Amino acid sequence: MATRRDFLGSASTLMAGAVISTPAVAAAAGGGQPPAAMPPAIRALRPMRDGVTPISVAERLGRLEKARGLMREQRIDALMLTGGTSMEYFTGIKWGLSERLLAAVIPVKGAAFLITPKFEEERAMEQAHLGPLGREAEVMAWEEHENPYELLRKGLASRGLSTATIAAEETVRFVFADGAAHVPGVTVVSGTPITAGCRIVKDAHELALMRHASAVTLLAYEAAWKSLAEGMTQDDFEGLVQLAHQQLGYSGSAGVQVGQYSALPHGSATPQVVREGSILLIDGGCKVEGYSSDISRTFVLGKATQRMKDVFEIEHRAQSAALAAAKPGVPCEAVDAAARKVIVDAGFGPDYKYFSHRVGHGMGMDGHEWPYLVRGNTLPLRPGMVFSDEPGIYIPGEFGIRLEDDMVITESGAELFTPQSPSLEQPFARS
Repeated sequence: MATRRDFLGSASTLMAGAVISTPAVAAAAGGGQPPAAMPPAIRALRPMRDGVTPISVAERLGRLEKARGLMREQRIDALMLTGGTSMEYFTGIKWGLSERLLAAVIPVKGAAFLITPKFEEERAMEQAHLGPLGREAEVMAWEEHENPYELLRKGLASRGLSTATIAAEETVRFVFADGAAHVPGVTVVSGTPITAGCRIVKDAHELALMRHASAVTLLAYEAAWKSLAEGMTQDDFEGLVQLAHQQLGYSGSAGVQVGQYSALPHGSATPQVVREGSILLIDGGCKVEGYSSDISRTFVLGKATQRMKDVFEIEHRAQSAALAAAKPGVPCEAVDAAARKVIVDAGFGPDYKYFSHRVGHGMGMDGHEWPYLVRGNTLPLRPGMVFSDEPGIYIPGEFGIRLEDDMVITESGAELFTPQSPSLEQPFARS
């Protein structure tokens, strides 16, 4: 298992944070106060940008070639991408979604082309030329009153694809996929076998970025936890987490649930105040060069009750069981089953009654992506796949406990990017 020393270097010299008043927390989190107003543990953080390198044009070219290989195997003539992580993954183009079609079309052979609103043409060309599509990429622009799907027809026809099967990446809006399907001679199919086929296994560079993102988030959580004080609201603590990520050089956040509301896996909008003995469940992360972390920690302000400690111990064993079960060739569902057995055998069953969600989800550029560690998914694990490992025990009206770390499948088993939390009272203690 990797150590924090691998991740943090000199940034690990966190000062023990003195608690501060709620108004000061809110002001500091809002960015309106000078650095001296920050909690000491957060003020002590330093940017963690050294050694972080973005994905290169050469790497994206390799991804395009892999996609074309999968397209040939699947008898797909072109891949259509719109704004989102898959467009960025393959082309480097970062684009939001709107009602106007901007699409990158990757034919199985020949140059890719872009379809863009005319007023966005220069911005689209700028990004295309900086990425793997290069200066030879054709940019086809449509005016507001024109039909963009006519450009799709022309672009395909000029590449010898008057009759074509095109794959629409799964986040392409229905209106765009449907528009493409109405082009004469075009059949639209799912692009998931292509996009997931490329993205599902991470290479060494991607894993390094994700490992770093996890390290950043864990350090931000620890600094926020050291700054926790009675009387804070969940919004105050969320502000501390955001502020800590900013000090580390990234944009990150966490949802926070207090007391009985921690028994709701994705929380509640009800205003919540931290008191002595309150249990807090936090869940969030950040991105490093487009790659995600997703970490949950559960802890108590002050002393935990024996019941809380007992449930935490079961939860810790369940997370460890999932980690031990994960190895190449094992079906995804077996990892969920391993964690669920620990929880059910400890009396928190049957089945989904107290552990109400799957044990984990795939991760990469998206915080949630294929594949999923859930019953019924028989897909075998492969080295380089990354998942959350996050069993939970949620007791209605009392509290919930979830531990979540990000897990990579290795050649011989699996490892977590971050150390497991050892206890509710010292959630970031190091052995």
